[in-house]
Amino acid sequence: MSTISIHHSDNLAFLKTYSGKPIDLIYVDPPFNTGKVQHRQRMRSIADSDGDRTGFAGRRYRTEAIESASYDDSFGDDFIAYLRERIELMVDILAPDGSFFLHLDYREVHYAKVMCDQIFGRKNFQNEIIWSYDYGGRPTRKWAPKHDNILWYTRDPDHYTFDLDASDSIPYMAPSLVGAEKAERGKIPTDVWWNTIVSPTGKEKTGYPTQKPRAIIDRIVTVHSAPGALCADFFAGSGTLGASCLAHGRDAILVDANAEAIEIMRERFAPNGANVTFT
Repeated sequence: MSTISIHHSDNLAFLKTYSGKPIDLIYVDPPFNTGKVQHRQRMRSIADSDGDRTGFAGRRYRTEAIESASYDDSFGDDFIAYLRERIELMVDILAPDGSFFLHLDYREVHYAKVMCDQIFGRKNFQNEIIWSYDYGGRPTRKWAPKHDNILWYTRDPDHYTFDLDASDSIPYMAPSLVGAEKAERGKIPTDVWWNTIVSPTGKEKTGYPTQKPRAIIDRIVTVHSAPGALCADFFAGSGTLGASCLAHGRDAILVDANAEAIEIMRERFAPNGANVTFT
């Protein structure tokens, strides 16, 4: 049975004192240094004949705000130094055949790539995964930025988990050109992953700003770790890595210093009972 341990702690303090077993897969999605306060309003719908929207079978509902979640995403010129101190400690607790994923966007990924090459060694860089999506605003003075960057490093350049058979498949864009059998089977993903963001009104949403979709994390967890592995996210946010691990038979350590994130995870994992512990 998978277990998740959730820690309300500064990740640097946690990493400095961690004395548990080596971690097979580390995925971190730190703030992107956008210079803004990230904010997401949480909403709920209540049956009301005079409500502001119509649902199934013409029933009326009113929408009201529950609360909002936010964090300050501004580090200035110290962002890479902030990451370096933490990633150097993550390498120390990564299993000999473990993998490390760093999820950023175009603002900092080029600086972070140079830093990770220095920490891991360039020979341990495996891929830069591009997560492409299509949602949000459309600026008129530049091309709309609609992708994130995920850097994948391993502790050892030749020995690591990569189970491509465990990956989901993606549909062919022109199925009639490949035949019915191939079209039904789908194709193996490349280093460019298209997946929409978590919809603000979808079932998956938790109300946490910058929540990442399960489909992206599921692919990382299933391909890059074995059943029973120990995974960790030291910028846990809404806890999506933990949700993926529970679904796919892995254990997870989740760490976040934001009290709002902890409360969101407490609500998200409430149905899992004794499988999830909070510290």
